[in-house]
Amino acid sequence: MVRNCFAGKYPFMLAAILSLFSLGAYSQAKWVNGITNQPDTSYTTWSAFNSTRKSHPDIKIVPELESKKIAARKNIPYCTINNRALRLDAFVPVTKQKKKRTAIIIIHGGGWRSGNRTQHYPLAQHLAERGYVCFTPEYRLSTEAQYPAAIHDLKAALRWIVQHAEEYRVDTAKISVLGFSAGGQLAAFLGTTVGNPQFEGNACNAQLTAAPVHAVVDIDGTLSFTHKETGEGDDSKKISAGTYWFGYSKKDSIALWDEASPLNHAGPHTAPFLFINSSVARMHAGRDDFITILNQHKIYSEVKSFENAPHSFCLFDPWFQPTVNYIDEFLKRVFK
Repeated sequence: MVRNCFAGKYPFMLAAILSLFSLGAYSQAKWVNGITNQPDTSYTTWSAFNSTRKSHPDIKIVPELESKKIAARKNIPYCTINNRALRLDAFVPVTKQKKKRTAIIIIHGGGWRSGNRTQHYPLAQHLAERGYVCFTPEYRLSTEAQYPAAIHDLKAALRWIVQHAEEYRVDTAKISVLGFSAGGQLAAFLGTTVGNPQFEGNACNAQLTAAPVHAVVDIDGTLSFTHKETGEGDDSKKISAGTYWFGYSKKDSIALWDEASPLNHAGPHTAPFLFINSSVARMHAGRDDFITILNQHKIYSEVKSFENAPHSFCLFDPWFQPTVNYIDEFLKRVFK
């Protein structure tokens, strides 16, 4: 709790101190066996469906939305790193109105190792139909590059969106990030580290000012890798998703795991937050302490929870439409 209070007042100073500690905290060589350069397809909508319907037999996969009200532009390169093109998709409302719109960057989950941006096409389409400009970026997973590569990629995607704001009619004062599971942690991290040069990266569009984040929607994404409520970092039975991502177990470099925890960066410049949660408590580790910091700085937040809902609820009916409604209502409230 001392660390959290310190973070609320001096988030950037804490990050710097944690980095200094972490430099001396690697008692073991970095674990890179997980970098296979091969996609990990273990987490897909279909695999989540097959797993979830054992306990929730009435669920249905949400299909993609066919609507004349939206236009899709897919596979747009937003950054190239070592000849590797990172791509995003854009879902844009079809209208003659010239009014600029709120942007939503939607970040997929999958334990920082699996998952795919196409899993959130339905969510992007439904939100675009309501008037938002939605982007679904890919980012380098731990099969390809470890922390903080994913964060650098998504910061580059944000800068790209600012750079192309006129083309997509994006209001650069209304940029929001939304993420599910690992994507929720990443979205929360983006929303708590705006302007912190330590996490910007320099691969793409680095000449631009730090990309702003004005609202965050965290769907079942952890706020802390080291909080007492967390379930991340148990390598007793198999290598955990966090260990794959960091390249160090929690015991070998807890400072690095601390550094990547959004809770430790929350402070007066954090964006408003909407938390949408399942009934799986460990998936929102640190949320209540995070909200305490937001309240100290009079920053708006909401919590919406689905009783008895599984972790992957946002991919399925009957939870999908209420999730869309919660997001829409929150963003309208924040961007009056």
